[in-house]
Order: sequence, then C-alpha cells, then structure tokens
Amino acid sequence: MKICIACGMPMKDISEFVMNDTSKDYCVYCARPDGSMQSFEEKRESLKNFIIRTQGLDKNVALKMAENMMEKLPAWKGKTRIDGLCNASVKKFLDDTTWLQR
Repeated sequence: MKICIACGMPMKDISEFVMNDTSKDYCVYCARPDGSMQSFEEKRESLKNFIIRTQGLDKNVALKMAENMMEKLPAWKGKTRIDGLCNASVKKFLDDTTWLQR
C-alpha cells in the first residue's frame, strides 16, 4: 500500500492511483484531468473545502488546518505557505474551547 505524497490518503485499490498507474505517488484526488499533480495552491484550496464540507469549520480555520497537514507531507515539505490568517489568531481560536460547549 502506498500513501499519497500530496494528501496522505492510503492508496489500496488501483482506481485510487492517478490514471490507474501504481507507479505514481499521488492519488486521483490530487491530480489534474491530464494526470499531472495539482499545485500547492490547488491542493490547499481543495483540502480547505473538504475540511469545511466534512467538519463544518470556518474557512480560515479550515485553511490553517489544511496548511498544517500539508506541511507534513512529502510533496509540500519546504513550500512557502501563504497564510490568510495570523497564526496568533488561529491559536487563540483553537485554544478557546467555549465554542465547543454550544
């Protein structure tokens, strides 16, 4: 089993590999229609939207979560992040647990 270098998804079935090519290191969700890997910006936007859709988080928090996840993946190590939100603001939001008590 391979792990996608761009999103971390385990790729078990051949259909999960881009163009059914098991020699590729990225999955179908990280590929453009022509089979090339999405850019950092494209993947960040895609992951942000996935987090919003599946977890219902604010777009700025979802963006920060996507970036934090991406910086740990081989495809994005050392890439420059373009933060749309101050790190201190995100930390304050995440540290404030009152929103969990609603």
